[in-house]
Amino acid sequence: MKEKATSFDIAYLAGVSQSTVSRALRNSPQVNQETREKVQAIARQLNYKVDKNASNLRKQRSSTLALLLFEDPTTDESLINPFFLSMLGSITRACAKRGQDLLVSFQQLSNDWHADYEDSKKADGIILLGYGDYVDYEEKLAKLLAQETHFVCWGAEVLGHPEFTIRSNNWQGGKLAGAHLISTGHRNFAFIGNASEGSPEFSARYQGFIEALVSAGINAADVPHHDAISTESAGDIATEQLLKSGQPVDAIFCASDLIAIGVIRCLKRNGIRVPEQIAVMGFDDIPAASFASPGLSTIQQDTSKAGEMLVNNLMNLITNQPITDNLIEPKLVIRQSCGATSA
Repeated sequence: MKEKATSFDIAYLAGVSQSTVSRALRNSPQVNQETREKVQAIARQLNYKVDKNASNLRKQRSSTLALLLFEDPTTDESLINPFFLSMLGSITRACAKRGQDLLVSFQQLSNDWHADYEDSKKADGIILLGYGDYVDYEEKLAKLLAQETHFVCWGAEVLGHPEFTIRSNNWQGGKLAGAHLISTGHRNFAFIGNASEGSPEFSARYQGFIEALVSAGINAADVPHHDAISTESAGDIATEQLLKSGQPVDAIFCASDLIAIGVIRCLKRNGIRVPEQIAVMGFDDIPAASFASPGLSTIQQDTSKAGEMLVNNLMNLITNQPITDNLIEPKLVIRQSCGATSA
């Protein structure tokens, strides 16, 4: 046997073709299980290692995906929402399962992040994570489409191409939040978070929330709405504005957990007890939500499932396979900040 085994050596010993060996080592369903196990056992015996560079050259691919994390600059210590950091772990694991390397880059929304990743062959496709003004974001997505770049993103739907987006059912999540707050006896509500065309995810949460309130006989015009980007400081400032308005409120639904944590901080500073005087509900279920005081009731987005779907759907685009699943249903997580706890 030669010093370094090749796929042809494995093919000879297994009594199959070299192309069958390649498929078997990739766990292709085109090769039956018995043959796959036989080929893989021989490969282990020969200490065979796949020449990744040669394989990528044949496929004209880099076997690398680019993950771009971006948000608008804020005054917070961290520019990255913990929700997206939670998703990073699941994306990394999903890439490993698919034999893909992951290139992670932190970007500002204003940068030309759309310009050169796939064109320069750094990566076979791009995963986009982040908030920001969707009006500007949408223009860059249009350029990616024009370049025929393989990409998927989390959040707002890509115009005309819903298959490129993995997202939570934000409208349903907002409705779950409203229904729960109503069920716990609250009647005077407020919403904190942007709900403009530049923030379609937050807007959908707001619309679902209002739908639940209207169904319970509450006038939407009686629900104050204060804008806030997804930071603690923005939630704090918006809450000060709400309190100064003098409008009676006994429950606040926030477009994100970070906003909600800022809301609770402001309420406490003003001597208002949570949830005894004002209940607070967030959205995302970031790790900090369970450690907040009181524990933050929220709408959970499944980051593990989201990360896996982002990678799998991007790989399907790269390999010209159909995409059949891109929507994740949210889940109500009840803690102490709403005056009710889960069983």
